[in-house]
Amino acid sequence: MSFARAERMSDPTEPPSFVPGPGTERDFRDALGAFATGVTVITAQSAIGPLGITANSFASLSMAPPLVLWSPGRFSRRFDAFVEAGHFAIHVLGAEQFELGRHFARQGHDFDLPGVAVNAQGVPVLPGCLAVFECAREAVHDGGDHAIVVGRVLAARHRRGVPLVFHRGNYGGFGA
Repeated sequence: MSFARAERMSDPTEPPSFVPGPGTERDFRDALGAFATGVTVITAQSAIGPLGITANSFASLSMAPPLVLWSPGRFSRRFDAFVEAGHFAIHVLGAEQFELGRHFARQGHDFDLPGVAVNAQGVPVLPGCLAVFECAREAVHDGGDHAIVVGRVLAARHRRGVPLVFHRGNYGGFGA
């Protein structure tokens, strides 16, 4: 097994690049950007119709019971609709689905896309994703400028493929 060499390893004797305080948000954001994440689209049914949003704050939580979580930002105009949704679907995007992720990052009401289905709970389900988790809202917790939405997985499906990855502000694929 081989590993790529880092440009510069983090040195614990160097002063930290981030210490909480005024004007340090960019340093914190840059440090968080070192962690590569997958890209998801969350969909739900809302009072004004189907709604979608692109997020990279998805994680598994529990195998028994099957729980996952994601964290919508309070700054989003779609925040209230997602934390109030009784059911939602989390779609893990493949590397070839960058445009789908960008579509729902910009706006969340346009579902005029080929192959979109609606599940038994009335939630839009997008086709061709690497994985889809159909969930019932289990809990919502405070998470500072985000909320932590816990979903109980009612059904899941997946396929093989290369994931769409977000790292240091850029999108790309990760080859196996």
